[in-house]
Amino acid sequence: MSLWLATSAVLGTLAVVAGAFGAHGLESRLTPAQLESWRTAAQYHLLHAVVLLALALYAGAAERSITLQGALFTGGIFLFSGSIYALCLGGPRVLGPVTPLGGLLLIAGWLSLLALARSPQG
Repeated sequence: MSLWLATSAVLGTLAVVAGAFGAHGLESRLTPAQLESWRTAAQYHLLHAVVLLALALYAGAAERSITLQGALFTGGIFLFSGSIYALCLGGPRVLGPVTPLGGLLLIAGWLSLLALARSPQG
């Protein structure tokens, strides 16, 4: 199993767990605004885990490296969604500025697909 396929599997699993935990375990503990933030984090988490899955499958079929793209999407998930999860659970407010950094990594991950598409083997 490739590193990126395994990474997408773990991240996808964690996204489903986070979504279910938010819907069933935190509903009475978080404010409506916090629950909405949690849902957003879980949606972005799952979406980008699926993107990573697609990239892993592409890389395997095309015998291409997706190290840059995989690292950007994985880092983006951890920083963006992870910081939101932590903040909702009462983590330190210093994590607030981490969220947009994670968003920038996710954007960079999408833009890095252009480099993959433009390369001679793309």
